[in-house]
Amino acid sequence: MVGMIIVTSNDIPGYHIEAVFGEVMGMTVRSANIVGGFTASFRALGGGELPEYTKIVYESRHEVMNRMVQEAESRGANAIVAMRFDTGEIGQSFTEICAYGTAVAVRPIAEGQAGSTPQSAADAARGGSGPATVQDTRAR
Repeated sequence: MVGMIIVTSNDIPGYHIEAVFGEVMGMTVRSANIVGGFTASFRALGGGELPEYTKIVYESRHEVMNRMVQEAESRGANAIVAMRFDTGEIGQSFTEICAYGTAVAVRPIAEGQAGSTPQSAADAARGGSGPATVQDTRAR
């Protein structure tokens, strides 16, 4: 398997869901460091983007996605459907970031079968149970 398919929809076009392993999640709680928070406070006075906080949010989302995928893989899943992010504040200094979804096992629908897509056809031709790479789908 090249990687895990992660979608916000309840199904994956071109793939049959064959097993459901339940909800999986990744979570982290972050605080802004004092220097970054101090600098961002001054920038906030002028309006616009706060790059110090944008970086923290991107890093946090990446971290929780990785944790969610690890949990899904440990259950035997090769895809996650209905994926969502959720955030919340804990006090005034901490932010919780959570990624969650439903871990599933999917099988690609082969070319010529009803519901097939170029991605699933390429994946089925490789004998895979996970997603084809962009190069694989373009080669077809």
